[in-house]
Amino acid sequence: MTDLTAASVDGEPVAARRIPPSITIDGIRAAYGRIEVLHGVDLVVPPGSVFALLGPNGAGKSTLLKVIGGRMRPTSGQVRIGDQPVGKSPPEKLVRTGLCAIPEGRGIFPNLTVRENLRIWTYRGGLGASDVEEKTFTAFPRLKERRKQMAGTLSGGEQQMLAISRALVTDPTVLLLDELSMGLAPLIVGELYEMVDSLARRGITILLVEQFVTTALSVATRAAIMLHGRIEQEGTPDDMAEAALGAYLS
Repeated sequence: MTDLTAASVDGEPVAARRIPPSITIDGIRAAYGRIEVLHGVDLVVPPGSVFALLGPNGAGKSTLLKVIGGRMRPTSGQVRIGDQPVGKSPPEKLVRTGLCAIPEGRGIFPNLTVRENLRIWTYRGGLGASDVEEKTFTAFPRLKERRKQMAGTLSGGEQQMLAISRALVTDPTVLLLDELSMGLAPLIVGELYEMVDSLARRGITILLVEQFVTTALSVATRAAIMLHGRIEQEGTPDDMAEAALGAYLS
């Protein structure tokens, strides 16, 4: 964690404060019915980092994101976004803390047009529909061409662009991304991850779950490997590249 510069008042030093981690996960356990899938997960995501959570299918990665985003309650343990415990806060309350989650499946409204989806992004206040459209269409010109089209009829890549636009226009402090590249062509994946890199350069903390190790590690500043509902290893992207390959093969 980063120390803030010490200040002084009337010549008296003020103790340096510490910037809390963007996400702190302490001993999280979670279950579907009687089947426990997270077995005491501990993880700290530093502010301003891009943290890649790697691991094979069934490792518990998406479940952990659901817990962090308030869409699933843990059976024990605690999650904090900055200094705020997630606790029993519903997702709509967590949004006000600066949390934005783009779940597996994209989380768009398929029976609304692109333009109508964008209008919903103004719910946080202070955002005009024209501003949202301008930012989105500048980043993703293809969506401008599809603005009157039902979101459910877009290609997979276009749907993911629409989902990412939520983070693009609302300026979150913490962004959760679940399987951004699922089912998409490599060219589209590369384009989407360029936008992820752009969001990271704004100082947004990003926790991403991704099956494609090379893609995830290309933007990550920190990474961890999850297996069988536990964090097995954590380190720099270089450290985790080979370790992740072994985890997937096992």
